[in-house]
Amino acid sequence: MSTAPAPSAAARRNPIGAHVPVAGRGLAGTGLAYAEKVGAETVQVFVANPRGWATPAGSAVQDEAFREACAERGIPAWVHAPYLINFGSDNPATRERSADSLRHSLHRGHAIGALGVVLHTGSAVGTAPDGGSRRIEAMAQVRADVRPLLDELDGLGDDAPWLLLEPTAGQGSSLCSRLEQLAEYVEALDGHPKLGVCLDTCHAFAAGHDLAAPGGVTAALDALASAAGPGRLRLIHANDSEDVVGARKDRHANIGAGMIGAEPFRELFEHPETAGVPLLVETPDRKHGGDGTGHAMDIAVLRELRERAAAPVA
Repeated sequence: MSTAPAPSAAARRNPIGAHVPVAGRGLAGTGLAYAEKVGAETVQVFVANPRGWATPAGSAVQDEAFREACAERGIPAWVHAPYLINFGSDNPATRERSADSLRHSLHRGHAIGALGVVLHTGSAVGTAPDGGSRRIEAMAQVRADVRPLLDELDGLGDDAPWLLLEPTAGQGSSLCSRLEQLAEYVEALDGHPKLGVCLDTCHAFAAGHDLAAPGGVTAALDALASAAGPGRLRLIHANDSEDVVGARKDRHANIGAGMIGAEPFRELFEHPETAGVPLLVETPDRKHGGDGTGHAMDIAVLRELRERAAAPVA
């Protein structure tokens, strides 16, 4: 039986953690040791090279050790799918590899007990025959390629991971960067019950949602719920932004050190749609030595904001 103190109501509402490394001693040996070092209450991992197409089988022994350790410590785990995945590409080989890669992340996520797999929503690569945008064709490809993968989740049982759509920062011909565009994406996938959303605050800010303005975070969360539907927000990537609002640049900053600032993140702990939703930092750690110091600092800042949000109004 664990002797760890029970988490506070605020921590149960919104666990705070980080994307953790797993190279070296694996998911449990490296990943959870890092989580303990930085004070993470939840973790996100890669189960494949994020910039490659390889689909490693993993280790059943390590998977079991990780799953059991997460359960014992009460640490929810998440998987981030590789960055190369793009179902909007005009290259059939890229689409085929994307399907294989996402299927791998979903099944590996299930094996390690992950609650969800995060997928960047991609872009409409290429040009339509008339020289215009391929957006319509690209969204049809999303439906054709991703819908069958969602059907496969049904076969994994009730503990199958969610597929979480992460809107991008708006670079290039993005299929979904503004939160309102989630409506089209969810509709294309028939509103599958295991389809959710991961909100990246840096991405949303870069796409033009002014989270730094008074009430900006609340407005963005309202827009997300309206577009995707209530209850689909399952995870938040809490990242500040090095660039101004609407810059369409995906450059993360430490909490409070960017253009969003620390105070707006407090609103994330107050909105009804964020109840039970974990927050993960993907902020720069190398600037602070690359040993977890930066992530520990950001987790501490978010914890303080969480406690302030939970404090009764005098």
